[in-house]
Amino acid sequence: MSKEFSRTQRVAQQLQKELAVIVQREVRDSRIGMVTVSDVEVSRDLAYATVFVTFLCVGEQTPESCLAALKEHEVMVRMALGKRIRLRLTPEVKFVYDETLVEGMRMSNLVSEVVSNDAQKKGEAGRQDEEREDEE
Repeated sequence: MSKEFSRTQRVAQQLQKELAVIVQREVRDSRIGMVTVSDVEVSRDLAYATVFVTFLCVGEQTPESCLAALKEHEVMVRMALGKRIRLRLTPEVKFVYDETLVEGMRMSNLVSEVVSNDAQKKGEAGRQDEEREDEE
């Protein structure tokens, strides 16, 4: 029977759960706002973890400012992570803004725009055909 998940995938999944709780409950910074840990990629040697995050920004907050504030807490997050998980080496945590949600929304809007333009053109073409039939 083959393995369904490699060790790095299992560790990444566990890190995602733990990091979500740590960022939500232990990081106290009003500049950050609401954070979602969308994915974690772990190196093969489990020494580095790239944490992809998205933000729900309120008021004057921007994803860039929230990410900069979160990066200030990387060391504290790694220490809290080391206390919660049992690994020989606690991975070095690096936060990265996840743009897939924004990009997905942009693509969805483009598709919707093309579909509505197509429907509009189809409707105009149908009216022109009706006018030609009336003339004949």
